[in-house]
Amino acid sequence: MIKMILFRKFRVLILMVFLVACTMHIMIDLLPKLEKRAAGPESGNGGCQCTHNPSEEAGSWGKQRARSVAEQGWPNKHTLRILQDFSNEPSSNLTSHSLEKIPAAGERAESFKRMKQYDGAADNQKPLIRDASGGKTVTAPGISRLPALFEHPLYKTDLPTLTDDDTLFNVNTDIRFYPKAAGNQEWHNEANVEEEEYPPTGEVTAESYPNWLRFHIGINRYELYSRHNPVLDSLLKDLVTQRITSVVMKSGGTQLKLIMTFHNYGQALFKPMKQTREQETPPDFFYFSDLERHNAEIAAFHLDRILDFRRVPPVAGRLVNMTREIRDVTRDKKLWRTFFISPANNICFYGECSYYCSTEHALCGKPDQIEGSLAAFLPDLALAKRKTWRNPWRRSYHKRKKAEWEVDPDYCDEVKQTPPFDRGSRLLDIMDMTIFDFLMGNMDRHHYETFEKFGNETFIIHLDNGRGFGKHSHDELSILVPLSQCCRVRKSTHLRLQLLAKEEYQLSRLMEESLLHDRLHPVLIQPHLEAMDRRLRLVLQVLAVCVEKEGYSKVVEVDDHHWAREARGGRDTATHRNPGHR
Repeated sequence: MIKMILFRKFRVLILMVFLVACTMHIMIDLLPKLEKRAAGPESGNGGCQCTHNPSEEAGSWGKQRARSVAEQGWPNKHTLRILQDFSNEPSSNLTSHSLEKIPAAGERAESFKRMKQYDGAADNQKPLIRDASGGKTVTAPGISRLPALFEHPLYKTDLPTLTDDDTLFNVNTDIRFYPKAAGNQEWHNEANVEEEEYPPTGEVTAESYPNWLRFHIGINRYELYSRHNPVLDSLLKDLVTQRITSVVMKSGGTQLKLIMTFHNYGQALFKPMKQTREQETPPDFFYFSDLERHNAEIAAFHLDRILDFRRVPPVAGRLVNMTREIRDVTRDKKLWRTFFISPANNICFYGECSYYCSTEHALCGKPDQIEGSLAAFLPDLALAKRKTWRNPWRRSYHKRKKAEWEVDPDYCDEVKQTPPFDRGSRLLDIMDMTIFDFLMGNMDRHHYETFEKFGNETFIIHLDNGRGFGKHSHDELSILVPLSQCCRVRKSTHLRLQLLAKEEYQLSRLMEESLLHDRLHPVLIQPHLEAMDRRLRLVLQVLAVCVEKEGYSKVVEVDDHHWAREARGGRDTATHRNPGHR
């Protein structure tokens, strides 16, 4: 009898322990949600550390997505035990704040000190530099060089009058923008979020369009964007602040890239951080096996703008929450399956690509924050076709073989006789691209693209610059071979290079000032900035040798846009290279 009583008590005890364990398990699952609800009324943002302010629309969007995911059988947050969201833990909050605010402020102040040393004693007037995150402004001691540069006569030359043939899209005529044709459901007019339908281009003013669409409309035969286009700064801010609603892997390419779609239906290409600022490419690495750098993409955009090429799509740096802004919003199962937690309790993923997409080369956050570059998308190919061209000075991409231009000193003579390099500005565009790549140390320029609408009479788009700024201690002189072989350069390019070599317009200082506006400042370490000054002097030395050998008039060509008038059917067709240009 006593044994039976003891046995029953033991069974009751086991049952109670089981119930207590279940209750604790449920409480652990619900605790993060309860904390978020408790923080919501006080903070006004639901405990979110994102750069945007969630609204009722954002909440309803999240609920709808959660329901759709559940209906499709996707794992929900309760089943993702291995993919914990560390954003609710105190250590995560501290890390996020320290990543976004504390170092940035210190490094920004240090950069201002360096700029003050360059400029000498500061004047009483102290211009304000606005933080790229859209937050507070900071006072910059010394003289701001960028506005002075852009006010220089070399940066105020006028383009020819644009016709319908010179603009990528003919607004108010036969071209209408339907985002469904570009793969989007609709585009979002933030000024009136309640409207279900949005009138197409031609029926409303362009100012009401999203910034990414206004950027697309502004593309013409001569440039991706104009010098003082106010849309550019707004678009850069959008790349940093717009809520990310969808993420998929980009197909093709050797390394992992993500296509991110924003709340306003704009899209950008995300390249995550793979190396620190201080890491140089090892000397034994081939150029085709080097890692791509997110900060190189950002710096390339700023360099292209300072050189006044304006051929790189807008790029901005962003600190991304891998949990909320990639894993939780992706519908790419192949990407989602590669997420894991590292032994250091950091969120990691590696995706799928040709190289460096494995557990050994995983991209890990701290604990789930990761830096990356976001490059604004060009118009969809369904709306604006682009043509891909093989670079005549393409490298062999082989460990033992050399390209023809590396062994034939007269290679440029053959190129000059081959269309489209036998007329127009294409050869001069290649020389611009050569100088651009040499200043960055970029050896990976195998192809380039142009907009098909403009034929051969247009600029080269400077895409994919992630393999620049890999070495600051070495200048790869083989990148300059096209310039030394052909001895041709635009007069405007030559004059701007000479200007940027002067003390008052030093390239490194202009780059440092321009990069201060990026969220991920410092984008480049000081040795990379100093290397650009050194390489600029080398470019000018090569051109000086060419001028001494062939004469100024044969080396420096006036870029007066005759080729554009020919494209429009004008009578001036004197665009063939004269006999003196062998």
